[in-house]
Amino acid sequence: MNSLWVLLWWVVIVVLGYWVYAKHVAKTVFDVDGGRATPAKMYMDGVDFMPTNKNVLYGFQLNSIAGAAPIIGPIVALQWGWLPALLWLGLGVFFIGWLHDFSSTMISIRNDGQTFGAISYKLISPRARKILLTFVYFYLLLIACAFGHVITKGVSGNPALPLPLLVVIGVAFLVGHMIYKAKTNIIVTTVVAIVLIFFSIWLGTALNMSFSYNTILVCVLIFGYFSSILPVWRFIQPYNYATVYVVYFGIIAGVIGIIIGHKPMTLPAFTSWGTAMGPLWPLLFVTIACGAISGWHSLVSSTATSRQIENELDVRPVAGGAMFAEFTISIIAVIVCATAFSDSAAYMANVKNPVGIFVGGLGGAITSIGFSVSYAKATAGMMIIILALTIVNLVFRFMKVATAELMGDVISIAKNPHVATIVALVITFILVKTGTWLYIWILFGGANQLMASFALLLVTLFLVQKSKNYKVAIYPMFFMYATTVCALLYMAFFKLIPGALAGKKVFGNSFAAAIAILLVVLALILAYDGWKAFKKYKSAAAAVPAEAAEANA
Repeated sequence: MNSLWVLLWWVVIVVLGYWVYAKHVAKTVFDVDGGRATPAKMYMDGVDFMPTNKNVLYGFQLNSIAGAAPIIGPIVALQWGWLPALLWLGLGVFFIGWLHDFSSTMISIRNDGQTFGAISYKLISPRARKILLTFVYFYLLLIACAFGHVITKGVSGNPALPLPLLVVIGVAFLVGHMIYKAKTNIIVTTVVAIVLIFFSIWLGTALNMSFSYNTILVCVLIFGYFSSILPVWRFIQPYNYATVYVVYFGIIAGVIGIIIGHKPMTLPAFTSWGTAMGPLWPLLFVTIACGAISGWHSLVSSTATSRQIENELDVRPVAGGAMFAEFTISIIAVIVCATAFSDSAAYMANVKNPVGIFVGGLGGAITSIGFSVSYAKATAGMMIIILALTIVNLVFRFMKVATAELMGDVISIAKNPHVATIVALVITFILVKTGTWLYIWILFGGANQLMASFALLLVTLFLVQKSKNYKVAIYPMFFMYATTVCALLYMAFFKLIPGALAGKKVFGNSFAAAIAILLVVLALILAYDGWKAFKKYKSAAAAVPAEAAEANA
């Protein structure tokens, strides 16, 4: 099949999903109101609560949610064939993904910008708050390990990337200063950032700076430390805004290159229900950890984006729109991979290096519009590294918050942002060095999608409490919950524990298996408490019409 048909699938999903279904739900289910004051305006403190222009915030949201997962996940999932990947990406984002991101932002806004920990306390129970925060901490740890390795492997293996990586960090500080201190025109600021970043990519191909894996890993963790402790306007927000133009370029150039090349999908549409990795269900749905739906997005949306939304009308273009853009990145990843290999054997020989596959595939698409091979590949490499770094930008910040909320009342030092961040960095370093990356990736995917089911649970309870149509959230929640619990159990008992018993990275695999089992136990307890809360709100909702009928009688 020609790759142009895949682009048609993408167009249909985006048009009907964003402009029809999302618009309908925003208006009829959530009653989005542009005149309602948002937490960003009510509690503006210049640190976390900061009213932000929707165009700037869209770049922040897209860069923050995307990471490398919408690229790496679909590429690894092609072991089952490109058709299952495309079906899940399209149907997943249409019915679940955008709704998850949009509703996570909305319920936080409607609860004064509170995090999911506080919202779970209110909607479910005090115990639910502790359970959710414990889950979130270990889930974030898996994210940090998965993306820490991706960045380190990508940069240490490509001498063209260290220089532009350093430049984009410097540009982030510059952009933050120009926007918020010097009050420079946003267009001038944007042009300066774009020129510096793309020039540094060209210069990086000429200088070819090489660094070891361990050196890059330490640098990434130092990057995570400063991202955690600095005010959001000082680094995180301007970093995401400035670097998102590399992502925009990669998306646009990739789509144009695909149209010009219109290559056939040479990998098989479907291979088998089971591969060496495991069965299609449930593993495909967690291997593709982003692009269709991602629990990480709920944390970004409820902990960061909801506190920067200037107007409720901005939520659909910012949260929903960014999710459809991430879906676009995944579609590009599927196409450039499925058209780059002559057969499955060639693909399987490279599947352990998905970053390399994407750099080669997207680089090839970009060369078709006139760029040199070296510059095209460097740009593709920077795109995936920038996306992965945005996760590191936020993950340790969220771990710091989770530590303070979970342990701050018992251990006062846990409230210290430096201590909480450093502990998270040390644990991440140990697991990255001792774990099996492919297993950790799938484990992260399972935890990630389970987090999505928890977010949908909170959305369901919020809608039930408000007597709104909760069915748009509860059915996706059931599917994600069952799928991810099964995936975590499969990884623990069929991959991680057997690997540890066979002497393969014993500590890392054992630790990862323990995390998987703990997450399942926490998920079962939280589901039980959530079910009790659901019945309580349903009973209360049913009592209101009965009381009204008695009053009228």
